[in-house]
Amino acid sequence: MTGDSQHQPASEERVDLDGEFSEAEEMTGKLASSPDEERLMRSVMENDEETVNEGSLVAEAINQSVGSFTPDVMFQNLVENFRNAKRLYGETLIRALTEYSPDYIKKNVTIPEFQGALQQRLSERVDELKERGVLDEHGFFTKHAYKLASLVLYTKELDALVTKGLGKKEVRERDSYGEKEELLPFRRGRFRFRDIAMKRSVTTAIKRGHAKVQADDLRAYRREHKGRIQVVYAMDASGSMRGEKIGMAKRAGIALAYRAIEEQNEVGLIVFSSRIERAIPPTRDFRELLGELTTIRAGKETDLAKTILQSTELFTKQDCTKHLLLLSDALPTRGKDPGKETLEAASLARDHGITISVVGFNLDKDGEKLAKQLVEIGEGRLYRVKDLEELDSIILEDYDAL
Repeated sequence: MTGDSQHQPASEERVDLDGEFSEAEEMTGKLASSPDEERLMRSVMENDEETVNEGSLVAEAINQSVGSFTPDVMFQNLVENFRNAKRLYGETLIRALTEYSPDYIKKNVTIPEFQGALQQRLSERVDELKERGVLDEHGFFTKHAYKLASLVLYTKELDALVTKGLGKKEVRERDSYGEKEELLPFRRGRFRFRDIAMKRSVTTAIKRGHAKVQADDLRAYRREHKGRIQVVYAMDASGSMRGEKIGMAKRAGIALAYRAIEEQNEVGLIVFSSRIERAIPPTRDFRELLGELTTIRAGKETDLAKTILQSTELFTKQDCTKHLLLLSDALPTRGKDPGKETLEAASLARDHGITISVVGFNLDKDGEKLAKQLVEIGEGRLYRVKDLEELDSIILEDYDAL
């Protein structure tokens, strides 16, 4: 197995989903067109264990910045320096490829008999992935593999949104005077407390025979967006984001793209580390965003000022709400005076009518200080992530506040 140094060029890793997805109008809507693609999608939607496991394996490998599987190299890494191998591949990927728990491997890796069984299992697993079209003859991921990873990421995130009550598509009624204001079940994160309809909530509680208003009695007014919205999701892909962080950040990006495009708004994407890795202007092309998000790998340092400046070029010059959402676990490390350069870039962006919010993972004292200054200049919001499982809810909360 190889890491960053042996990756294929980024342009070859991007997922071309043209022809595979139609507009995502339903949580389990039609996402494939050709017979082969329909079979693949059906396998994922019906939770075919082998297909889903393969898609999850590819997605996890990408998140760990692994570009190919070479069994001899991985075996050598596991045997010679298990601690480093565990850091390089991650527990999930090791378990998926070997079918052994990392703790079990650690305890037995010096035993010759176990080494033989481990090497054989790795070779067999790689051969299986080649036979199923996940790997090419050289051990690199195929186009099929990236499509499969995209489908698994998509379905997992939408299933998670449904579980959290954030993914159901709602139909807005219209009358001769325009859209009617809807009352919906209150859910923290999607609505502000000021949106709670107290009279209706009390009425609901009374009808249910509750002596006090309970959480599931609460009703809130749906806040209608005023005019067109463009959001650029700027995602940190520095080395410290590798693994679970970058995986959950991708899923949160999928949730944002799904929600915004469903509401006829536009989402752009910036992937940044020491340089701008990828930049997509605000679009309603969900397929393009999903494909780009799927193939993101962690890089090196963080250059936040360059990211903010890049965003000013992505937004259109049309009159609309323009919002930059920055997601990072370190602020910032590039430049002569990175903090000053970042704030200057934020001021320029605000002059262009762009608001800025920051989602931070375990920011240190200096990072938190800079983040507060950044959102103050950008007239946005600062979110501190304590639980990665709630990241998609946080991202949607920021979008719904626009």
